[in-house]
Amino acid sequence: MKRSLIIIILALAVSSLVNGQNAVDALRYSQQFMGGTARYMAMGGAFGALGADLSVLSTNPGALGVYKSSDFSFTPSVHVGASNSLYNGYSGSDSRTNFAVANAGYVVTKKLRGSSTNSGFKYFQFATGINRLNDFNRRIAIQGENTQNSLLDTYVEQANGIFYKDIEDNYRGLYGFDLYPAWWTYLLDAADTINNIYFSPVPHGGTLQRKMIEQWGSMNEWNFSFGTNYGEFLYLGMSFSIPWIRYYEQSTYSEIDIADTIYDFNQFNIYERLETRGTGFTFKFGMILRPVDFIRIGASLHTPTWYSMRDYWDSYTESYFDNGDNYYQASPYGSYSYKLTTPLRFQGSLAFLFENYGLISGEYEFIDYSAANFSSYDYGFYNENNDISQSYGKGHNFKIGTEWRTGGFSFRAGYAYYNSPYVNGINDGSRSSYSGGFGYKEKLYYIDVAYVYTKSAEDYYLYGTENISVNPVNNELIDHRFVLTLGTRF
Repeated sequence: MKRSLIIIILALAVSSLVNGQNAVDALRYSQQFMGGTARYMAMGGAFGALGADLSVLSTNPGALGVYKSSDFSFTPSVHVGASNSLYNGYSGSDSRTNFAVANAGYVVTKKLRGSSTNSGFKYFQFATGINRLNDFNRRIAIQGENTQNSLLDTYVEQANGIFYKDIEDNYRGLYGFDLYPAWWTYLLDAADTINNIYFSPVPHGGTLQRKMIEQWGSMNEWNFSFGTNYGEFLYLGMSFSIPWIRYYEQSTYSEIDIADTIYDFNQFNIYERLETRGTGFTFKFGMILRPVDFIRIGASLHTPTWYSMRDYWDSYTESYFDNGDNYYQASPYGSYSYKLTTPLRFQGSLAFLFENYGLISGEYEFIDYSAANFSSYDYGFYNENNDISQSYGKGHNFKIGTEWRTGGFSFRAGYAYYNSPYVNGINDGSRSSYSGGFGYKEKLYYIDVAYVYTKSAEDYYLYGTENISVNPVNNELIDHRFVLTLGTRF
């Protein structure tokens, strides 16, 4: 029963994305699949115990203490977000390509006076830069026949018992994004105005259901970081980070009559738009311990991230009938400001270094996704926060990477696994990344390239209530990322 309840929660959240501020949003902004330098990404992101790379400003700032010279790097990338869907035996596929800056930054290293001895603080580093935390660019195409029910059945269930004039006038703005546009496009009509009973014109013989989703935007982070080196034994650092979110989504949901019954209905389309903007802050503390020359042990703690968010959304509904009639109705324009707190993170890492020949590095990350929380001065978010705590669990993420050198060339490979954020097996959502790359380094400059292939799968629900359900859409999500880093040390 509990599993069924959580599936309903996810179905309602996914099918009402235009309204924002739900469990789906909380998970989206709590997950991080970080971009960084090409070296970092080629090694699967397992860099917490290594350091001397500008990606660590967002992961383990203690690794900044490994630097013994100043550094500047710039990392452009190309991302392809592809998808394959399967719904009621029908398949669909699409993709979206975008160019981005995965990393850019600068570190200044100062050798301290008296640092020639083996004890004491030897170097101090200050660094600033940006890292991409997540990339939202993707297109998803869904299509399939449904002979059991319609999205409009959920509207009928919701409308029953409501006075029709309240729906018609969008009383207190309660119905502006669902019942109100459905009423004015004759997708919802009253069968009994005395008892407030409603019906829809969709035939019971079935419809062809389609949904096209286009997403774009990203999460990025600006870091101001400090590091130090104590006796080539302990490396310490901290970052003050300012992340920002830009997320955009446009979707078109359609139902087309395939039953060819006496009903007059032909087709309806619902166009939805959502824009989310947010800015926050967080603190990160990290260290690396070097007990012997060939072993490094790293650890870092990221405080929760406190975001100030604002959503903007609207929708547009149109209907077409066999007699040639068609109707159009726009929703009001919605906007809302609120707060979002995403969970703290802990990372532990271990690396083995084989002189100048190569290395093997691993990293573990823990995050409790159920601890994400919405708040606002004028709304309690009780239901939304309860949905988050019931739907999501603890994240255990693993990364491993290796690098081997010959002359000025380095060859790298990595793997990362992110377990499913969902509880009770209600969805998949696990994610695996395979990466590789190489680099060339001279005394004053370096060039690195990387390719990352990422694959995940999860179920997507077009709509749902306690009494009305649809089969899930099985989505396979694939990312291709091509990365180039240009850098100089001095």
